[in-house]
Amino acid sequence: MRLYLPATLDELDALHKGTMTVEPRRAHAATQSLAAALADEDVTDVEEVEFEAQLAAADDSVLAIAAKPSVAWLRVVLSVDVPDSLVRPSVPLAGEAPEDVPLSAVDVTERVTGVVVVCAHVDEPEAASDVQAVLGGDEDAMERLVERDLLWYDASELGAIPR
Repeated sequence: MRLYLPATLDELDALHKGTMTVEPRRAHAATQSLAAALADEDVTDVEEVEFEAQLAAADDSVLAIAAKPSVAWLRVVLSVDVPDSLVRPSVPLAGEAPEDVPLSAVDVTERVTGVVVVCAHVDEPEAASDVQAVLGGDEDAMERLVERDLLWYDASELGAIPR
């Protein structure tokens, strides 16, 4: 299953030859629930459903940055493939109401080693000030982040991502 992992640049730096270990965590995917909800909005293209899952992962990347304030303040989404058997629909996190769980949310249930990173989606360096402002509670900054496109990097380019 293709997953969109919310990440931080330090996780990207820790990759070994383009592979990583994925610990049990929340990720995002083009789930049937998300596809059904978007079909109600007349979105039926699989790539659009995947894009929506990627955007949800970008939002969660801000939470990952908040948990590690010493990392670079740029959103990162890693596209990886893991066995379907190790993924289940997500359950609410502590303090999260069931209706607040994104339709794209899935949980990786076991540690997976040797996962190949297919590509990365990363903010341009200029977005760091908006990420910082979001972490400070600035709702306008979140709107600006939503408007920003993450830049796409092939697996062969992961070491050259600007900071």
